[in-house]
Amino acid sequence: MIDLFSDTKTRPTPAMRQVMANAEVGDERANEDPSVNRLVERCAPLLGKQAALFLPSGTMCNEIALAVHCKPGDEVICDATSHIIGSEGGGPAAIAGVMLNSIVGARGIYSAVQLQEKIHPEWAHAPRQRLVEVEQTSNFGGGAIWPLSTLQEVAGVAHAAGLATHMDGARLLNACVASGIAAAEYARGFDSVWIDFSKGLGAPGGAVLAGTRDFVYEATRLKLRWGGAMRQSGIIAAACEYALDHHVARLADDHANAQRLAEGIAAIEGLSIDVSAVETNLVYFDVVATNWNAEKLCNALLGRGVRMWPVNSRTVRAVTHLDVDRAGIDEALVVLDGIALSR
Repeated sequence: MIDLFSDTKTRPTPAMRQVMANAEVGDERANEDPSVNRLVERCAPLLGKQAALFLPSGTMCNEIALAVHCKPGDEVICDATSHIIGSEGGGPAAIAGVMLNSIVGARGIYSAVQLQEKIHPEWAHAPRQRLVEVEQTSNFGGGAIWPLSTLQEVAGVAHAAGLATHMDGARLLNACVASGIAAAEYARGFDSVWIDFSKGLGAPGGAVLAGTRDFVYEATRLKLRWGGAMRQSGIIAAACEYALDHHVARLADDHANAQRLAEGIAAIEGLSIDVSAVETNLVYFDVVATNWNAEKLCNALLGRGVRMWPVNSRTVRAVTHLDVDRAGIDEALVVLDGIALSR
């Protein structure tokens, strides 16, 4: 199987598994796991923050951040394609109890001007605006990278209006590798930020949420309340630290493979893609000019050992990652070319 469904399909490498087997562990819930403690002490400065917290998933990072920054009934401003809107099972409403006010950005990226237009004076009849959220990179924006200047401008407008800022950094390190800009620099204007280890970094789970010491204290309370605290989770944290040491720079390989995939798709009759829009490891293409809809095309690919995701009736997503090399990309293109106009 050439699995391009998502970079969450990565599996721990043999070397990562060995590090996990040898990990120092303790009671994480009592702050006694040395591997977890070492990871968060490393990630806080990596993200330019005072403190950090180890959590099971990126979704929990987002939900906790919303609940720390906001009270039930408060409003969060975000892009219309944000993960918190479409991919967290309604968690912002069900768990944090917040309203989401969306901006239609360009490829998941909105401007400071658009944000300013959303901000309104305090009024008892409207939700109290509390938080501005961005997603770096933008998943449904095709892996688009927020320019540093845009992030700074957005954060400036938010803070000037008395709003907090949060960065969903699920693929933040992809942006760092592609741009050469440090994670702490991208996150400088944001009161909270997190990174995921279970996507392109190849760990079996885990994410780290960072912010001020007071923010992390409150986040820890919610981690306990919502069942996110673990025991000997150093087994997972060791995999995350191994990923920081060995799997960050190699994200450039995924980006190169995504470019190769995009260029190959552009050469297949009936498929449509903007190759210049492929900035990281996410590849979105249109099948409308073929005889297929996206779901049927993906089913046909799956029957030939290639897995992609039908985003909607006309759009397919393919994601490059640690478990698919250049030869796998070339083979996937051969299969896709053979199927695209075969019906």
